[in-house]
Amino acid sequence: MYTKRDFLTLRDISAKEISRILKRAIELKAGKDAHRCPLIGKSIGLLFEKASTRTRVSFEVGIYQLGGQTIYLNPREIQIGRGETISDTAKVLSRYLNAVVVRTYGHNTLMEFARYAAIPVINGLSDLHHPCQALADLMTILEKKGRFRGIHLAFIGDGNNVTNSLIEAASLTGINLAVACPRGYEPDQNIFKKARTFSKSTIVIMRDPRAAVSRADAVYTDVWVSMGQEKESSKKKRKFRGYQVNSALLAHAKNDALVLHCMPAHRGEEITNEVIDGPQSAVLDQAENRLHTQKALLEFLLT
Repeated sequence: MYTKRDFLTLRDISAKEISRILKRAIELKAGKDAHRCPLIGKSIGLLFEKASTRTRVSFEVGIYQLGGQTIYLNPREIQIGRGETISDTAKVLSRYLNAVVVRTYGHNTLMEFARYAAIPVINGLSDLHHPCQALADLMTILEKKGRFRGIHLAFIGDGNNVTNSLIEAASLTGINLAVACPRGYEPDQNIFKKARTFSKSTIVIMRDPRAAVSRADAVYTDVWVSMGQEKESSKKKRKFRGYQVNSALLAHAKNDALVLHCMPAHRGEEITNEVIDGPQSAVLDQAENRLHTQKALLEFLLT
């Protein structure tokens, strides 16, 4: 009997399943089974409340390469934008589609959609989690460093959805994670506490970015002001002035430390041009790996 699997957070899959998906993503990137079309005849909906470059394009291209088709669903152009309930929308789309990627503001909206959908629901981003990004981050670290155990990853900046998913990624893979953020901008405490409870790695939150970056194998940052937070832009920028990833901060990391950023980047704010465009930067590999990990994820959920 078919049992649908959702991917709302990274914890919806096990550590062994993460390894399986990453192994498959590396194979797909290398061109293995390039002519195999496991999604032929399948239709995947992309229900996006938020603007997107990497998520939309990587899913559309990946689904096409796997033999499926995408249907882009702008909430303003379907009935949910005129008051149709989430439950009715999820139930109806389940009769047409084989899966749906939801990119939304509220994580509760995503959870409600998944509750009523009879098909797999994939989190393309919510205010609380960004698990597809975390899969690409893990693939990039594995490609560049060859392992997870013993890797020291430093995240500098806002404790946002990306940070929350990185915390889960670290707890599932054995990566040691140090998050440096101003007081009041910590990651979600429930996610943090749960990760520390079930993790064999070290996961800490601190204030000093230099201490977090010290001897790091990879240094990660993200925008200080996420979509939907524009009203507090000026306040946040003042709070985060000491958290820019620049050459002076990067000097505290290992000489071969990776520079990671999920993009889009606000150059000159959370990261400087010389760092994001420098020889240690892996941000373009990271962006490309969204395509490969999501293809592997779709195969895992739908075949």
